[in-house]
Amino acid sequence: MIAFVLQRFIQGQIDQRLDAQIVFLTSMLTADHHGNIRLVGDADGPPFDTRQQGWYWKISGPENVLRSRSLDGADLDPPDVNGRPPPPPPDPLRSEKLPSDTRPAPADGIGPLDQLLHFRIQSVNVEGLSVTIATSAPRSAVQKPLKEAMLTLGASLGILAIALVFAMLLQVKLGLRPLRHLRQAVAEIRSGQRERLPDGQPLEVQPLVDELNALLVQNATNLERARRHVSNLAHGLKTPLATLSLALPKASGDNNSLHSLVTVMDRRIRHHLGRARSAATSGPVRARTLVASRARDLVLVLAKVNAEKPIKIIDELPADLVVACEPQDVDEMLGNVLENAFRWSHTKVAIGASIQGRDVLVVVEDDGPGLSPDQMLKAIQAGQRLDESAPGFGFGLSITRELAELYSGSVDLGKSALGGLRVSLRLPRGEPLVEVLDSGERRPAPTRAD
Repeated sequence: MIAFVLQRFIQGQIDQRLDAQIVFLTSMLTADHHGNIRLVGDADGPPFDTRQQGWYWKISGPENVLRSRSLDGADLDPPDVNGRPPPPPPDPLRSEKLPSDTRPAPADGIGPLDQLLHFRIQSVNVEGLSVTIATSAPRSAVQKPLKEAMLTLGASLGILAIALVFAMLLQVKLGLRPLRHLRQAVAEIRSGQRERLPDGQPLEVQPLVDELNALLVQNATNLERARRHVSNLAHGLKTPLATLSLALPKASGDNNSLHSLVTVMDRRIRHHLGRARSAATSGPVRARTLVASRARDLVLVLAKVNAEKPIKIIDELPADLVVACEPQDVDEMLGNVLENAFRWSHTKVAIGASIQGRDVLVVVEDDGPGLSPDQMLKAIQAGQRLDESAPGFGFGLSITRELAELYSGSVDLGKSALGGLRVSLRLPRGEPLVEVLDSGERRPAPTRAD
């Protein structure tokens, strides 16, 4: 569209130059009584004084022909105007002005040197004689300026496009900065560093922040309500269990098994009651627990319990790895997994951990008999037990899975490189806990439960 407009403009300028030359030639034409035409004065002004460059004129009279010196002796053969001869000259008795239908007519043709030319042709009346005047300009006079203008325009538009792209990227970067800050704040809530999103956000983001803060308050309220229900349930079960324990006669055989079962149930209830109380006093923010210290304490205890087995411990735990979980829950999850590894291993138990995005992956492996894929699926299902002959209740892995899922984590079982079972415990990553000593040394700081 721009090229079409520019071409029309340049073409109009060329046509005006050629039409002005026709008017100039007409004003200088005279004729004698024999019908010969001639020019009074020099009509080869610029650019018609440049030889063989396409700027030509030719006047055809009844008896003779006049040509511009720029033709350098060559002839100019104007084409018919749209296949028709030039319009007839106006009647001088009617009007001194040219009517609209007798204006110079455009045409395109070939010049003497096979040049592409643009013509303007008109028939005029000179002292009663019909005379045809043709002027021409090279087509390059239109195409060259158009090409230069389009190149300049294209370069300008290209620079403008690059500037607009950079401006758009800058605008997007600046416009998304509040969202990046909001994402960081959400990550801090997830890791337990803050309880709500900060206010004072831009107008476009503030409604979202208000809704998220309302959701956090609602979730905290629901969590507190659930904890109260757990506490009430534990209190409600304590008295019946105590009555059942007193009602069972202390004897050998099955009664001892029932007493042990009641004792375990009472211990479980006390544990969950204590957790509910601890969570109620700590608020909605998650605790942060060092993995290495908890795991090594459990390994030390389990190694003494299984002292009869020559088990080699492969410890690859980073010292400063932190999970956003309650210390009691970390102890229970790691304890169940490590106890299972010590129970079934032959000579080796390996424990390691790594950071994967926003999570911490704790991996415990052993060189025991392992499990088949069907057994792996059954082992983490609630209420399932694979070996009835082994001591314990067999619910450790399923309890671990349920606890991990409370923190949006997971438990996966697989084949270990040592030959036995590989347990992968995924938990949310917490912010590192460090403290600076007087010497300037940095070391892991104690957690809330340490």
